Amino acid sequence: MYDVIIIGAGVSGCAVARELSRYQLNVVVIEKASDVCEGTSKANSGIVHAGYDARPGTLKARLNVEGSRRMKELSEELDFPYRQNGSLVLCFDVKEMGKLEELKKRGEANGVEGLRLLDRQELFVMEPSVGEQAVSALYVPTGAIVCPFGLTIALAENAAVNGVQFQLNTMVTGIAHRDGGYLVTTDQGEMEGKVVVNAAGVHADEIHNMVSRDTMEITPRKGEYLLYDKRVGNLAEHTLFQLPTALGKGILVTPTVHGNLLTGPTAVDLEDKDGIDTTKEGMDIVMQKAKLSVPGIPGKQVITSFAGLRAHMTKAPWGRDTEDFLIGEVADAPGFIDVAGMESPGLSCAPATGEYVAGMIVEILKPEAKPDFISKRKGIPNMALASDEERHRLIRENPAYGNVICRCEMVTEGEILDAIRRPLGATTTDGIKRRTRAGMGRCQSGFCNPKVVELLAAELSVDESQIRKSGEASRYLMEWEKGVFHE
Repeated sequence: MYDVIIIGAGVSGCAVARELSRYQLNVVVIEKASDVCEGTSKANSGIVHAGYDARPGTLKARLNVEGSRRMKELSEELDFPYRQNGSLVLCFDVKEMGKLEELKKRGEANGVEGLRLLDRQELFVMEPSVGEQAVSALYVPTGAIVCPFGLTIALAENAAVNGVQFQLNTMVTGIAHRDGGYLVTTDQGEMEGKVVVNAAGVHADEIHNMVSRDTMEITPRKGEYLLYDKRVGNLAEHTLFQLPTALGKGILVTPTVHGNLLTGPTAVDLEDKDGIDTTKEGMDIVMQKAKLSVPGIPGKQVITSFAGLRAHMTKAPWGRDTEDFLIGEVADAPGFIDVAGMESPGLSCAPATGEYVAGMIVEILKPEAKPDFISKRKGIPNMALASDEERHRLIRENPAYGNVICRCEMVTEGEILDAIRRPLGATTTDGIKRRTRAGMGRCQSGFCNPKVVELLAAELSVDESQIRKSGEASRYLMEWEKGVFHE
């Protein structure tokens, strides 16, 4: 019997797990993928929204502002990349300038600090790369950027160090109410929990509908992105938004915390909850609309494209607002807590979401706080950014830190071994990529991948043919026999 079962190891589930690890509770996180941060949390803009966009009075507005304010301190505690670069909402039509004023008033009502309207001259002084059609902008100094998988992995590792269990490669197939809790059935067996937290992202409706007669519906909304080489990463200093529409905040242009430039996303509603393919049409839209904000973006500097799915709620139970987050105990399922509809700005809200949900569970279970809670976590050393003194010290202690494996990102063998050996260590090449950036550079793992596969196999004591990119069906190596590939 677990005290708490959390379904989903994305940023929301891991944030809840980390907050619960402060207490004397037996907590497990179930995740169907082979690693944490395999869904929406890994494929998004990496923006810490300040909170000017959400409707005042909503839970989304409250958690956004609180989460944004807490992110810097959390990044220092858990050692993940974060930078407060500020953001600009661009207006390209004088007739639309009133909408900027509305956004400013909304942000001020939400408690966002420092909002200021810029005229055309001020805008071009602040961001010279902006397109000539821009006539004004809303300046949001508290806007920031973050590494989304760095944040999620840091939360998960810290939760694990403090006693939270993670059960990966485990899919929930059924949930039944039992006296004093729930029986959760998975493809790996059964487990019981007093409280269940549904943080299953685009699948949260399926999990909710297992226990409640008032159903939920979530539509996956696909967003495609283009990532550019670091040589153009300084084209924009701020995160550049265009005035939002009913489908979201439009195509943005932003630097990343790692020095690249990112543009996107599109917004296309799908039926397929695994539909993360990229398309020529989507990439053309991103490239065309991004150049409205920054005309000088060179298309030849794109190094990869990717897509993510946002959990857009189209039907909320009990008449709830589909445009707000759905976080709370289910009316006809006591002890079952939804954390659903966590589309943008769900990443920005994570620090506040974790505390908010943990607070509900503390009220239900009344646990005692841990006297030995470990609040800090040290990330993997970044040899490319380390000082000469730090670099030399690490190499003296472990020569593997002097052996470069990924030339594009200058990732060393020592960093890769650290990624495998630490709590919730990587078991796939994507896991290595998200923890160290090996394979995220211009060649997109063309050079370093064979060596990464070799290191993973050696550390995990398996044959290289067993190493996967991510899930079960993504093996790299297969045997050729009589005209047929065999696993």
